[in-house]
Amino acid sequence: MPPLILASASPRRQELLTMLGLDFKVIASSFEERAKLDPATPPDEQVVAAARGKAEEVFRLTARGPETADCLVIGADTIVVLDGEVLGKPADQAEARRMLRALSGRWHQVFTGLVILHREKNRTAFEMTRVHFRPLTDREIDAYVQTGEPMDKAGAYGIQGLGAIFVDRIEGCFYNVMGLPLPRLALLLKEYGINLPEVKTLVGSGH
Repeated sequence: MPPLILASASPRRQELLTMLGLDFKVIASSFEERAKLDPATPPDEQVVAAARGKAEEVFRLTARGPETADCLVIGADTIVVLDGEVLGKPADQAEARRMLRALSGRWHQVFTGLVILHREKNRTAFEMTRVHFRPLTDREIDAYVQTGEPMDKAGAYGIQGLGAIFVDRIEGCFYNVMGLPLPRLALLLKEYGINLPEVKTLVGSGH
């Protein structure tokens, strides 16, 4: 199995890869997410472009070393979209409150782009999930923002944390909302000879 490198500092993505039983290294990318993209670019293209930018930056670094020359670099990027507006990570608490009020009682979409780079072949994909929030009170929003949980998350909420209590319906991949659509990723990894759950079985047995 080629070495895996995750081009992301996201604790959620690291937890999900670990859950799959994959052995990987983390090299965080400093790529500016969507900074140079036209806001009119469709959201699926935005997340793929940002994921590619992250992966390419790390791939250039790893391609120089003999130990990492054969590695697979995984890049991912996630955004929340409401009525065509992209909701990234809130800049401050006021913006987090604005986002949560906008999401209250509404459907929104979560897009994640996936890019895998390798010296022989590259793969790209994206996943979209629809999420519905129950109506939120200002008191709930204020209390949630005060926990600090929304501040490093697209759309100002974490479905794997306290933000889960706001979600009453979901259509599509749950893990996509966490930032890494595992079924889609597993299909991409299979093209490189990494077959799940066989990998986890081998790791667990000590082979």
